[in-house]
Amino acid sequence: MSLNTFGHLFRVTTWGESHGPALGATVDGVPPGVPIDEAMIQHWLDRRKPGQNKYTTQRREPDRVKILSGVFEGQTTGTSVQLMIENTDQRSKDYSEIMEKFRPGHADITYWQKYGIRDYRGGGRSSARETAARVAAGGLAREAIKALAPDIQITGYMVQMGDRQIDRDRFDWAEIENNPFWVPDSQAAAEWADYLDMLRKSGNSVGAVIEIVAQGVPAGLGAPIYGKLDTDLAAAMMSINAVKGVEIGDGMAAAALTGVENADEIFLGSDGQPVYSSNHAGGVLGGLSTGQDVVVRFAVKPTSSILNTRQTITKNGEPTEIVTKGRHDPCVGIRAVPVGEAMMACVILDHLLLHRGQIGSNRGQIG
Repeated sequence: MSLNTFGHLFRVTTWGESHGPALGATVDGVPPGVPIDEAMIQHWLDRRKPGQNKYTTQRREPDRVKILSGVFEGQTTGTSVQLMIENTDQRSKDYSEIMEKFRPGHADITYWQKYGIRDYRGGGRSSARETAARVAAGGLAREAIKALAPDIQITGYMVQMGDRQIDRDRFDWAEIENNPFWVPDSQAAAEWADYLDMLRKSGNSVGAVIEIVAQGVPAGLGAPIYGKLDTDLAAAMMSINAVKGVEIGDGMAAAALTGVENADEIFLGSDGQPVYSSNHAGGVLGGLSTGQDVVVRFAVKPTSSILNTRQTITKNGEPTEIVTKGRHDPCVGIRAVPVGEAMMACVILDHLLLHRGQIGSNRGQIG
């Protein structure tokens, strides 16, 4: 079954394993004439790569991307683009003790039950290492978006770590790039650093909530009924490793609102375009973008690889204990931020291409 591909017109197929020689992405549907080189994609991979500070896994991967096809004289040709990232710092021996054991919280047991074979060296395809290929594809998507809709800006940040949340009254876009957690709240970043350092030293981990915002998205992207923009965004975010929940706009919190509170009232702006009083809908109504910011939020569980003894069973069904060795993120939410941005970019580009193919430009006029 071919289930390693996502997207409609902009289609991304990822390949490779955590401890294999390389991983990467085959990207089809890229418009021709998009200026691109390896440095443009590398910029986004550098934001995700491991080992940049003490709060992420100390696996030292340069994550250097190579473009193998689909680009000529600095521009995309319209044919498939092949992106490859070599693995250079695998330590497969760290996983030798779990050959016969299932790690709690990991896909070990489900992969074994389904396929009767599993790559115990870091989890193979179930490893978050696969997300490097997504970020590479997302970098390509960003450049295509820049060519088609230059007003679109995609930004991700962490809004919660464990039970600690940012203070929205202190929200500062400029602060996001100034701390290792991509947090738009300098006070929260300082407090979270001490908290995560304590967890890291104790061999424990914690979950997080990440918010991704796409600004400047034109109205009309998406289609009823099964091609909704938020449907594809939810599926894209849910496919990221360790994600256990996705929200659009107010999400679950909307259930606590009344209809009066939830209504995003509409007015006509001085430029003749609709203006909304609020954005509880997260920039999507009926599966179509409204022209407001598209807001997606997703929750990642605590890293399952911890240095605390847990109970499990072997492949033979025998009870045993396990301690997961190796180099792991105490909070996967940190490196999930650039991954979420990449998935947003891929989905937005896909829907820009779909919209251009069916409609061209919006037909409905107001006023």
